[in-house]
Amino acid sequence: QVQLVESGGGLVQPGGSLRLSCAASESIFSFYSMGWYRQAPGKERELVAAVAGIISGGITNYADSVKGRFTISRENAKNTLYLQMDSLKPEDTAVYYCNAVRKIGYWGQGTQVTVSS
Repeated sequence: QVQLVESGGGLVQPGGSLRLSCAASESIFSFYSMGWYRQAPGKERELVAAVAGIISGGITNYADSVKGRFTISRENAKNTLYLQMDSLKPEDTAVYYCNAVRKIGYWGQGTQVTVSS
């Protein structure tokens, strides 16, 4: 059973930055793709950013709402996925989840991000 553990969430003022981390319990080379999703209260879970596996060239894609502000990256040696979030806005407030796909999808427990003054 793959374990994904997110960290790095918290309270930040508008315009601020946070970096989320997702540590996997095994090599991330084996995943077809990895990504970050978020779910705000009363809303459906949505894709924020994703990166394809090594075999697929590591292509990234982003939700339109975060393009130019968020950056997804992976550190293979540490089996860790990151999400650098800059220029944060109140509408970015949500629980952020890490996802990894290998035949089936795996989810982390989520980390709360709150953007408020």
